[in-house]
Amino acid sequence: MNTVTATATAEPTQRRSAELERLIQQTPGRFRVMTGDRPTGPLHLGHYFGTLHNRVRLQDLGVDVFVIIADYQVLTDRDLADRLSEHMEGMLLDYLAIGVDPARSTVFNHSAVPALNQLMLPFLSLVSVAELNRNPTVKDEIAHSRQSAVSGLMFTYPVHQAADILFCKGNLVPVGQDQLPHLEVTRTVARRFNERYGVVFPEPDALLSAAPLLLGTDGTKMSKSRGNSIPLGATADETARLIRGAKTDAERHITYEPESRPGVSSLVLLAALCLDRDPHAVADEIGGGGAAALKRTVTDAVNSRMAPIRARRTEYAQDMAYVRSVLRAGNERANEIAEATLGEVRGVMGGVL
Repeated sequence: MNTVTATATAEPTQRRSAELERLIQQTPGRFRVMTGDRPTGPLHLGHYFGTLHNRVRLQDLGVDVFVIIADYQVLTDRDLADRLSEHMEGMLLDYLAIGVDPARSTVFNHSAVPALNQLMLPFLSLVSVAELNRNPTVKDEIAHSRQSAVSGLMFTYPVHQAADILFCKGNLVPVGQDQLPHLEVTRTVARRFNERYGVVFPEPDALLSAAPLLLGTDGTKMSKSRGNSIPLGATADETARLIRGAKTDAERHITYEPESRPGVSSLVLLAALCLDRDPHAVADEIGGGGAAALKRTVTDAVNSRMAPIRARRTEYAQDMAYVRSVLRAGNERANEIAEATLGEVRGVMGGVL
C-alpha cells in the first residue's frame, strides 16, 4: 500500500476516533475497551507512553477497561513460553503501579478463560485462508518471528485477537495505525457471525492512538525482545546506565529533527514526554550542551517521572498475595462474561459448540 493510499484509508478512522473521544467524554459508560500485552518480557517506557497511560486515562473517565495478559499468544512466534510466570507477575506489578484500578478495570490471562478460546472455532470458520495470508500484520509478525518455522498458530493470531475482543463484547479498541488490519479482522468476524447466525457481537471501533514512537537505546524501535528498552521496573541507577549507552550522533548541537536525527530526537522526545513539554523547546534549552547534557536531561526527567511509579511498584511487590488475588478476581469476572457469551453463541448456532 503506498503512502497516499494509506493516508486516504486512515482519514475516516481518524475522524471516527475524534468523534469517539467526544462520545467518551459525554457517556463513558457506553464503552468497553479491550487491550493487553503478551508476557514476553518486562514492560518499558515505550509501552508506558504508547498505551499504558492511555488505559488509565480511559479507566479514570469511566470506561469499562479489560486488560488481557495474552499468555497463549506467546506461542505464536516462540517455541517455548520462557519465564512466563515471572513476566506475568511483573506485568501485574507494572499495571498496578501506573494506576490500573482492579475495582474499575478487569485484568485477566488467556489461559484462565477456556470459553474465550472456544470462540476460536466458529470464528475461524468465518474467514478464509487467503484473507489471513493477506493480513499485513501477520506478514510482519512472520518476518520477525523467533521460530525456526512459522506455526499454524501464527495465522490464527488475528482471529484469536477477535475472540479476545468479542468475548466481552468490547466495542472500543485503542490501536496504532499498524494494528488496523487486525481490528478489521475482528469487525469482519463480528459482522459475518451476526449475518449468519443472529446478532450477538458489536463491530468494535478503533480508537487511534497518537502515541509517539520511542526508539530503543540502539536506535531501533524499543522492544522487549531486542534488549534495547528501558524497563518500567528499572532502578534510577539502571535507568541512568541505559540512557548513557543510548545511540546519538556526532553533531554537538542538540535539535529535534526525527527524520534526520532519529536517535537524538527520540531522547529529546522521551525527556519532553516525561516533562510534559514541547520537544523543540527541550532541544533548544540543551542547545550546544551536546550528547552528555542531553542524556543528563533525559535521565533526570525519566527518573523524576518514574519515581512515584517505582515507589508504588516496590510497595505492591511486598504483597504478592494481593497482586495474585487481583488476577484471580479478574479471571473470575472474565470467565463469567465468557461463559455468558458462549451461551449466547450456542443458542444462535443451535447448540453446536
